[in-house]
Amino acid sequence: MRFGLLSLTLLVALELCAQQGDRQGETQTPRVPRELIPPAPVLPPEQALKSFKLQAGFRMDLVACEPLVHNPVQIAFDPNGRLWVLEMRGYMPNLDGTGEMEKTGDVVVLEDTDGDGRMDKRTVFLDGLIMPRALSLAHGGALVAEPPNLWFCRDTNSDLECDEKSAVANDYATQADPKLGPRATHEHAPNGLLCALDNWIYSANHTTRLRYADGAWRREPTIFRGQWGISQDDFGRLFYNSNEDPLRADFVPSAYLTRNPNSLNPAGVNVQLYEDKAVWPVRVNPGVNRGYRKGQLRPDGTLATFTAACAPLVYRGDNFPREFEGNVFVCEPAGNLVRRYILQEQGVSFKAKNACGEAEFLASTDERFRPVNLNNGPDGCLYIVDMYHGILQHHLYVTSYLRQQILDRGLDQPTDLGRIYRVVNESRRPGPPPHLSKASADELVKALSHPNGWWRDTAQRLLVERNDPSGVSALKQLTRSGANPLGRLHALWTLEGTRQLDSATLTGAMSDAHPKVRAAAIRISEPLLKNQPELLTELLKHVDDLAPDVQLQMAFTLGEVREPPVEAALAKIARQNAADVYLRDAVISGLGGRELEFLECLLGGKDWLELETGADRFLDALAHCVFSEGRCPRVNRLLELAANRAGAEPWQQRALLDGILDTALPGAKGRVKPVRLDAAPAALAALSKSPDPELRERAKRIGDLLAWPGKPGVQPEAVVKPLTTEEQKRFDQGKELYIVTCGACHQPHGKGQEGLAPPLVDSEWVLGSPRRLARIVLHGLHGPLNVKGKSFQLDMPALGVFDDDQIAAVLTYIRREWGHTADPVEPDLVKKVRAETEKREEAWSEAELLTVP
Repeated sequence: MRFGLLSLTLLVALELCAQQGDRQGETQTPRVPRELIPPAPVLPPEQALKSFKLQAGFRMDLVACEPLVHNPVQIAFDPNGRLWVLEMRGYMPNLDGTGEMEKTGDVVVLEDTDGDGRMDKRTVFLDGLIMPRALSLAHGGALVAEPPNLWFCRDTNSDLECDEKSAVANDYATQADPKLGPRATHEHAPNGLLCALDNWIYSANHTTRLRYADGAWRREPTIFRGQWGISQDDFGRLFYNSNEDPLRADFVPSAYLTRNPNSLNPAGVNVQLYEDKAVWPVRVNPGVNRGYRKGQLRPDGTLATFTAACAPLVYRGDNFPREFEGNVFVCEPAGNLVRRYILQEQGVSFKAKNACGEAEFLASTDERFRPVNLNNGPDGCLYIVDMYHGILQHHLYVTSYLRQQILDRGLDQPTDLGRIYRVVNESRRPGPPPHLSKASADELVKALSHPNGWWRDTAQRLLVERNDPSGVSALKQLTRSGANPLGRLHALWTLEGTRQLDSATLTGAMSDAHPKVRAAAIRISEPLLKNQPELLTELLKHVDDLAPDVQLQMAFTLGEVREPPVEAALAKIARQNAADVYLRDAVISGLGGRELEFLECLLGGKDWLELETGADRFLDALAHCVFSEGRCPRVNRLLELAANRAGAEPWQQRALLDGILDTALPGAKGRVKPVRLDAAPAALAALSKSPDPELRERAKRIGDLLAWPGKPGVQPEAVVKPLTTEEQKRFDQGKELYIVTCGACHQPHGKGQEGLAPPLVDSEWVLGSPRRLARIVLHGLHGPLNVKGKSFQLDMPALGVFDDDQIAAVLTYIRREWGHTADPVEPDLVKKVRAETEKREEAWSEAELLTVP
């Protein structure tokens, strides 16, 4: 299913009678009789308010509506409480999307001039935009995403109108690039622009993060996150989702988990928080794209499961009751509702629970209610962005069934509407408006301890942007004696953002009463550790701090240092946390290329003689990394290490051998390409003669993963034709493109990410037909897809915006990297495939690709 705000742009229809979303041979029989479907007229705002069923104890206030606001998709509050609104006014002006690429989008500023809580003044800050999709306030201006550009826009004369616009990036949201015309897809285009606690700006659906430093915008690769909307909790952990997957999160900073290429899919990022996808609307919902399918709707006609989940928001305000702090709210515009989740902490991780059981926090009987974004307000309330538009589905995927549903209830007209609401706790008044734009440094430092997260975030941002030396003393004092641990946490990150940290401040914060403050101090200390040995000495004193957050961050931070005492500290952390997958992978993330030595060190001591919970899994994981690296001398040493444990504990031998066997994917016969050794390994022969039948059986299976000269059935390695000068240039260009475009999902090591992207290393798709590969890059791919014996449910976006040379370069790179020996790809082949598939508008399926030679 393709719903959600990322599907919001409906493009020019090529043929009305043959819908792009129709699946061949699929009968589209409606499951809800027309007479049981209520009409869906446009409701005036006052009447729309009566359509809401809201959790007891709260009320809905109208903040803005048409004609003051049109097609809103994102909002932001500036330091003085004015409401900035991103309007996607080009969205779907008619059922066929004609005119969507006209310059009708804008950014407006709304003001409440009489203080009654309802906006009454509109100023157009920036207009003439084509399908703008993201907004963030920064450095006295606004970042605005207008595919494919990310603009930094400023008002230099204080009239609230943009008079200076400069490009930050020209490759932001390229999948929605207007120059692609009817082939553009907004389903997978970046959005969000969240300024997070660590002073970086993150996006959903994008693999680059941003930061302003030294007079320029700095870019850095990061992992792929979700589809539409991104949020953070009080401690900077990121939350996101996709259409049918309502809530995922990063438990750990993602940059750490990409530093060890031998560790495949380490745990801690892109974690699914909630498996049950059931939703509970209060009206029938036949107007979903596959509403004719069994299971899409309940017998009563209501939507059964998430199909348009988007815009998760961690509530961090101070208007709701205390038990709502840290709850996550998620939009479901196809079901006309907003879900509330309670997070349940479990060490360094957490799980989500539907707070309302078989009901929703907020649901509407109005089919046009389309909540597409949520915000924490400076008054402590929850703000809801309602696009109030009848159609959600992207034109490229609309079925004939959905088209008829839209026509039956006239959902295609009128357009250019929109509402913004706030949810208010009936037992508490909303907070006062802010006046932070002219606040002094000391006043902003005090705001870092405000009970409302909006105030803390805004104060930190302003302090970092101003970089005013007069506030440094107060910030350092706050880290030492602030009553609110969140204030102390923000003070640390503000000092990091202004580059004013010192050893004394960090040393004190490492002993803070709150474990998350201690963990932040450890993390922030990393740039100073190499040049300030006394700080490393202080850090190592905290190895015995058993708070899970501190142990986790110690594992990550010590992995950045190469000193003998650090190895001993990591070994201790590993022993204390061997049963915790997140701590285990954190330790291993910093051992890239040193896993064997670390393993030998562990087994050479006495701490690992007894099989305690998780010890076998830790040894297993280290052995897995060594074997995955595939270097002959090290694999031989690993086998010798296993064989030499015969006189020790048998569990150690089993763990080491199981780590090797884990490199073979379930359902696949060994690795696609075995590890090649110089000769038959004597250690394996010894293991195969073990008196323990389980070890003998493991040794036999490991033999299938190895090859050596003279081994029966092993063919000599083929002579690989070297790349020509031109092909090598193409390979080098492809490497650069891969890192920027593909590496965040498939990873620089090509081993992919569990639940997100399949491996490219030894993939039969990568090493197979280049004509299939070219089709995937040009038009995208929707799952399921079988790779190396494992099925991946995926939705890969098209990269047809690349020219033929660029696509040939990327394909040449992945077919010759990681030990691959497949033929390079020529631009002429890509050109030919592009011409053959010129009229194709949707992503390929596996079945279709398998028909291509």
